[in-house]
Formats: sequence, C-alpha cells, structure tokens
Amino acid sequence: MRLLDLALLRSFSIVARTGSISLAALEVGRTQSALSMQMHRLEDQVGHTLFHRSGSGVRLTASGEKFLVHAEALLARQDEVWADMGGTTIRGSVSLGCPEDYSIAFLPELLRDFCALHPDIELRMVCAPTSDLRPLLHRRQLDIALVSVADPESSEVIRKESFVWVASEADPAIVDHAVIPLALSAPVSLDYRAACDAMGAVNRRYRIAFASNSLAGLIAIARSGHAISVLTRSAVPPDLHVVSRGLPPLPTIGVALEFSEQRPSSAARALGAHIRAALPGLHKTS
Repeated sequence: MRLLDLALLRSFSIVARTGSISLAALEVGRTQSALSMQMHRLEDQVGHTLFHRSGSGVRLTASGEKFLVHAEALLARQDEVWADMGGTTIRGSVSLGCPEDYSIAFLPELLRDFCALHPDIELRMVCAPTSDLRPLLHRRQLDIALVSVADPESSEVIRKESFVWVASEADPAIVDHAVIPLALSAPVSLDYRAACDAMGAVNRRYRIAFASNSLAGLIAIARSGHAISVLTRSAVPPDLHVVSRGLPPLPTIGVALEFSEQRPSSAARALGAHIRAALPGLHKTS
C-alpha cells in the first residue's frame, strides 16, 4: 500500500501555487535542488508527471491539476483534524472577492460547507468583475479572490467554464437579423472580448445593444428578447436558453484563486484550500 507524505504534498501545493521551484524553496525553507528532488520523488510515487518544466518555471500537467485537487483536500482535512484534536479552531476574518456569476452559481454551497467546518472564521464578501477584484487584491482590500483567466490550461486554474450565447428562446428570431444585438459586460471583460472576437472571426455583423457589469442587467435584457447575452454556462438561469444555431462557438475560460499576500493568514489558507478542494466538483446551484 502506497502512503502519501503530507509534508511532501504541502511542498507540492506551494510549488503549484508559485509556479517556481526557487520561490517555493524560499517559502518552505529548503534548497532549490532539495525541493526539486522532492517533486521528482513525488512524481515517482504517484506514477505520473506532475509538472511541465521550463527555464521560466513550472506549470502543472493535466495529471498535476487532478492531483492538486486531492492534495489540497488532504491538507485541509489534516488542518481540521489537528485543530479539532488540539482543542483549537481557526479564528479570524477573511475577505473573499468573486465575480457575480460565480457567486450565484457556486458560493451558496461553498460557503455553507466552509462555515460549517470553520464557524469561528468571519467572512466578508465582495462581488465585482475580475478587472475590479485584482486592484482590490493589490491594495490588500481583499484577502483572496476567485478570478477569471483567459487561458483555461494555466496551472492556476481550478475549474474550467465555457461561455455560451443566451437568449429568451432556444432559437430566437434575432439570430437571423442582419446585425445581431448583443448584451455584454464592459469592454475590459473576457465575455465582451470573447463575443466580439467570435463574431469577427466569422464576419457576423453585430451591435452592442446593452453594456453593463451587472449580471442582473444582462439577464434582464436577455429575458426581454431584445438582445443575446453571453454568460458562463453555470450561471445561466433556468428560464433562459443556450443558443447555438447561427452563432459562432465561444471559448472556455479558467477560474483561479489569487491571494493578496504571499503568506496568507490561516483563515485565508483554510478558505483557499476548501475552495480548491470543492469547486472542481460543484454543479450549478440554480
């Protein structure tokens, strides 16, 4: 029976998060060569290559991404066991940022389970687009944030989400208009760029009929039948329909976690570990 070394798993998690053996070595207090040997030993144990290695750093392979989910879950469980057996609990406060579509689709289940495990951690939530969350992280007005990234294969990604065209009907008549009206987020957003790039790639004419960073506003316009919107698939409400006929395919994006501090607080680490362990398997809550 093969046993996993939890200390090795913690080092693996830090290497995966930093994307650098040298940076991770500083964090765990080992030499770069010793940590590199540890990662090779871990790969031998699990029987898979976990990292793509290059001169610019390391990134997780598909097997590495899958293994990271299990590693984070085991580490989070270890922290809970020691806290429980030691008669102590993790205390403190943590501020979490999240785009509105992810908050609707995932946060109810994520936060319910986390608060049950860590009742003494005080949570503060901020819902905003990724473009607004990153400045808040940099100013340390948030401890941790779920953000959207354009590259779904990035080692930071813990879940992939596909963009979809959404309308009040499965086959709306406005698809056949010479100029298709769209309801999109602000121009800096990934859904805006994805929609415009997709339409441009097939030379489809369109106009921006409605622009807003409010998910409620985009959904309201789609429900009205006056425009087609773009949402992540998990955020599509049950009364709206995904449209495929006559429209070009949209890309898949990644969901990642970002921290404001290189060494997060115990409360932020606990929340991050919980999200990494639970988010990949969550279904939409609506």
